[in-house]
Amino acid sequence: MISFERVSKRYGAHQALRDVSFDVPKGQVLGLLGQNGAGKTTLMNILTGCLSASEGRATVGGFDILTQPREAKRFMGYLPEHAPLYDEMTVRAYLRFACELKEVEKRAIDGHVESVAEKTGLRDVLGRKIGNLSKGYRQRAGVAQALCGSPEIIILDEPTAGLDPRQSSDMRALIQALAGEHTLLFSSHILGEVQAVCDRVIILHHGSMICDQDLDTLRRGVKRLRVRIAGGEGTVLPALKRLKSVTQAQIEHGGEPGVTDAVLSVRGEGDAAERELFNMLAQMQAPVLYLAPVEDSLEDVFLRVTREA
Repeated sequence: MISFERVSKRYGAHQALRDVSFDVPKGQVLGLLGQNGAGKTTLMNILTGCLSASEGRATVGGFDILTQPREAKRFMGYLPEHAPLYDEMTVRAYLRFACELKEVEKRAIDGHVESVAEKTGLRDVLGRKIGNLSKGYRQRAGVAQALCGSPEIIILDEPTAGLDPRQSSDMRALIQALAGEHTLLFSSHILGEVQAVCDRVIILHHGSMICDQDLDTLRRGVKRLRVRIAGGEGTVLPALKRLKSVTQAQIEHGGEPGVTDAVLSVRGEGDAAERELFNMLAQMQAPVLYLAPVEDSLEDVFLRVTREA
């Protein structure tokens, strides 16, 4: 549905995107991550035709966004970071206006507005002016206009920005509901949102794509173990660092005297690392008191990947 082919974007001497390539198949939910200035909004603006690429090509539904913009944009609904709302209009009038722009048949507009309002929880405020709505309802109105015309692809740039915890929770639930019906691409600074909703993650760093993986593969990329050993740090830590399967040993301070708590990053298939660890500690007569795998959060993965980049 979406294809980026070696896309770069320069603003004068500043390289906002550098040689970015990826494809998004139909029905996938893709999360776009990166620190401020990483290039997320620039990527979305190129994808939606708001900006032209300096190099490369972006297509939507097989149509080039620059040479065939009308055909490509029929596939997309877009909520930018700052929703394009008109405060003097009622929600109903605004959604009717969005339907007209997206060439919904006139006789179908009223029914379409009702359907979109039902999906986004706006039915009770259709008659109210947008300028009088809360931030949460305004954001819902922004999502609703993106749904007008029944596009196959929904693109959301920071959809929960500025919302309180309850409003953010409601927006996440809405996104999850949309995921079953549309191809979704959205960016967020809140990694828990991405982890809860997305099938796949792309991480941008200083304009370059440094990671493109499904969530399960990404979190399995580095195996980590949390271990508690009966022995002092001065003896245990050097021994842990000598193990071939251990790539990093991080001590967790503040535990019991004479006991070492550590998190080990390990390599190797199956339980090879555990066997090597037990054999070494048995020879040292330093029993293992606790051993368990560490489940990385998306935040752990993001920090690790950007640090390595």
